[in-house]
Amino acid sequence: MTALLEVSRASKQYRGLAAVDDVSFTVEAGRVHGLIGPNGAGKTTLFNLISGLVPLDEGNILFEGRDIAPLPIHARAGLGIARTFQNIRIFEDMTVLETVAAGAHARLSAPFWHCLLGLPRSRAEERRVAAEALEALEFVGLADRAQTRAGDLAYGEQRRLEIARGLASRPRLLLLDEPAAGMNPHETADLACLLRRVCERGVTLLLVEHDMGFIMTLCCRLTVLNFGRRIACGTPQEVRTNPAVIEAYLGTKAAARLAARAGREEGWQ
Repeated sequence: MTALLEVSRASKQYRGLAAVDDVSFTVEAGRVHGLIGPNGAGKTTLFNLISGLVPLDEGNILFEGRDIAPLPIHARAGLGIARTFQNIRIFEDMTVLETVAAGAHARLSAPFWHCLLGLPRSRAEERRVAAEALEALEFVGLADRAQTRAGDLAYGEQRRLEIARGLASRPRLLLLDEPAAGMNPHETADLACLLRRVCERGVTLLLVEHDMGFIMTLCCRLTVLNFGRRIACGTPQEVRTNPAVIEAYLGTKAAARLAARAGREEGWQ
């Protein structure tokens, strides 16, 4: 598979504390890649580095072979990188349709004065963006709420609204920070189905999530962080049985007990 995103020896410190420490991993195009680890492991900081919200201290980030570390957020969005946040960020007083249309701003080409004067080129772009926004809403199941105030949507609907807004920018890579947080089991199952459909449309997904059942069934590969460092990378099955991962989540004693039990079971076979 072709590498879409390559993070190489990425590091970020805050007042001498390493939030991300020499982390490297690759995200293959067309896949769902999970980024997991205990609280404080550095997952959201790594998302911020990839999206451009904070600058790298050291290392490189390549997107489709291009070094994007020097680029600002809007330039990365223009290349095809979109994201959602752990805490929902929407303009509550905008309509659902307006919220999604805002996600297409990086693709608009009409000069500002065309928009200010309402010239034909600007109006044509506005019609195109509105049509694409409605298509994105249909995709996530919110087309019937297009004229609803965004702040009046239920929590799970707001999560889907954020995904629709991200899709409106036509991303190659969509970063999802805890998309299933706060959802009930039914909503989580629906979200998993939606994200599989997003991936089938050719969008590569990189997601942070604490729901292990959700991420283990959805992701092709996982990268595991602990205290800012990468401690494992592989398939869900490989990560699930990795002693360093078990220790990070459950502690040293629990990891030792599980290793001893596995040894006994191997001896019986």
